Amino acid sequence: MYIVNVEGAIRRNDKWLIIERSKKEEHAGGLLSLVGGKVELVGNSSDILESTVKREILEEVGVKVKDKVYYTHSTTFVTDTEEHVVNIVFLCEYESGESLPKSPDEVEAVMWLTTEEVLSHPNSPIYLKKSIKQAEAFIFQA
Repeated sequence: MYIVNVEGAIRRNDKWLIIERSKKEEHAGGLLSLVGGKVELVGNSSDILESTVKREILEEVGVKVKDKVYYTHSTTFVTDTEEHVVNIVFLCEYESGESLPKSPDEVEAVMWLTTEEVLSHPNSPIYLKKSIKQAEAFIFQA
């Protein structure tokens, strides 16, 4: 059985909203990441993935994104604790709010980085680099 996780590639003024995951996190603690989280059980629902990514972004970093989000890609991975995860990434456009770590147990720091800064950062894992490249490619083909 898979856990379903969603992430938002949030873009504003040619920069990406990137978090440093809390060192308390079991998976990828201390590494850079997109903002996101697990899809919760809610019964019957429409647009559950889209509403989850918007909710997680607001809860974790205090940023509201525009209503329309765009699917860019999905992957699967196994966490450090052997949980199997389906990860879905959406391109999101910043709407309002001051980006800050609202959930210190999950988010250590929040930063706005250019694509090159993400790609060259020493704490940027390969999957984040791939997600940023795919989200950026989506922008340029739209």
